[in-house]
Amino acid sequence: MFLSGIRDAAGQSRAPSMAGRSTVYVPHGAVATSQPLATAAGLAVLEKGGNAIDAAVTAAIVLNVVEPMMTGIGGDLFALFWSAKESRLVGLNASGRSGALLTRKALVDRGHTRMPGSGAESVTVPGALSGWAELLERYGTISLAEAMAPAIDLAENGFPLTPVIARDWEETGEVLLADQGGRATYTSDGSFPKTGDWLTNKDLAASFRLIARLGPGVFYGGSLGETIADRVRELGGFLTVDDFRQHRAEWVTPISVPFKGHRLYELPPNGQGIAALEMLRILEPYDLAGMGHNTRDYLHHLIEAKKLAFADLERFVGDPAYMRTPAEHLLSDGFIAERRLHLNATRAVARPEPGPALTASETIYLTAADKDGNMVSLINSLAGGFGSGVVVPGTGIALQNRGAGFTMTEGLPNTVGPKKRPFHTIIPAFVTKGAGTEERPWMSYGVMGGSMQPQGHVQVLLNLLVFGMDLQEALDAARFRHLAGNRVALEAPIADLVKRQLGEMGHEVVDLPPGSAGGGQAIVRLQRGYAAASDPRKDGMAAGH
Repeated sequence: MFLSGIRDAAGQSRAPSMAGRSTVYVPHGAVATSQPLATAAGLAVLEKGGNAIDAAVTAAIVLNVVEPMMTGIGGDLFALFWSAKESRLVGLNASGRSGALLTRKALVDRGHTRMPGSGAESVTVPGALSGWAELLERYGTISLAEAMAPAIDLAENGFPLTPVIARDWEETGEVLLADQGGRATYTSDGSFPKTGDWLTNKDLAASFRLIARLGPGVFYGGSLGETIADRVRELGGFLTVDDFRQHRAEWVTPISVPFKGHRLYELPPNGQGIAALEMLRILEPYDLAGMGHNTRDYLHHLIEAKKLAFADLERFVGDPAYMRTPAEHLLSDGFIAERRLHLNATRAVARPEPGPALTASETIYLTAADKDGNMVSLINSLAGGFGSGVVVPGTGIALQNRGAGFTMTEGLPNTVGPKKRPFHTIIPAFVTKGAGTEERPWMSYGVMGGSMQPQGHVQVLLNLLVFGMDLQEALDAARFRHLAGNRVALEAPIADLVKRQLGEMGHEVVDLPPGSAGGGQAIVRLQRGYAAASDPRKDGMAAGH
């Protein structure tokens, strides 16, 4: 007897992806990450009897070693987790706050008119470690020390560098050259490693061993945290050891919208996931299938919906403690109807105004699933490539520049201030199928890459639910990335005719450079087993058992 898997809109099984990869189908569990060694480490955990959380955290820590410009203990983390035992989706916000000493006045007094994009002034408290530990403590079956062991081994004994990561290292590594620790840890006399070079990070291995032995407290207020805070202050930053000591990861309730018998879930602010939900709601009544995939009209509607959603992000979204307009209002029927009125079906609008208020960056994404039906969607990031560029000497730890996500414009939820969570670009996604008591997990997925992420979430989901693509095909398909104003970048496979037609509508069309379309991973729950896929734009892979 055959049970249905992923099928297209006509109910027929799809052929393998045109990009040369096939969707991975497995009976028990799956892991998809942006680097093969991380996938292998997560898969090994599953094969030893660990669950999806164990595998995801292990893979995330390995990525700190093998993809260090994108992610690590010096950054932040968000996760969505379908708990099979509880039959519910839970969310974790493990993002850090700004230092107690950071004020808008302090920056103005130093001559800043906009937020520093790198250096010690841009560093906020790193939340990733608290996220790893919290996920394992609440839902895992292995210890933090066990989850760190594969990363420690790779950092100590080494690994060969993969091609896309080598390219990213070269393109983002300049920020390291201004920092003593950055040059010593991630360059060789100022030059960057190449594909196939054998790399180690013994300082990071030592830091991980210390945490594995003493626990997260050594980072959050203990000797390692003191070392980091002191170095940041020495370089002109605003963190204190008390900022580390007071940090906590926070369990949150995901937010969602329905779409074609499914429901897309994102985490609530301080992240930009709400933009993907708003885009989907704006687009819902349009005949997207009738327009055709990646045609002029289809891309135009998606681009304009993105502009509307991002105008609302800038005006309304930040640390939820400072938001006067709640997230629910931005997804309400009345608000969405008003926004939809501003979508001009024939002409590009450069800078739409935000909707009516309620009166009264660089990243890794991974996903894992296990034999019991647990599924985790996890994202971990340093913000920019190598974050702030600050690497604390002797620790191997690169610190994020997430403070660059604040604005110096006064009076907004995201206006810079002390002990405040900045606006975040990193967002995991999750999709369920059915409603009410029939709601069940369907897909854990994400697309990394700064402002590309909500745009990528929507494009991949529409590829599946509107155009009936195979899972790998949905990740492979050419993407657009709206940049600013009327500038929009398109991947080369999109037809030149479509580019000319969009130009006639007022869009300023440019080619999307390699690495700028983000990189996605996805796992779909089948009636039995899983389907998994990994974006060919990255070095990663999906695997299972």
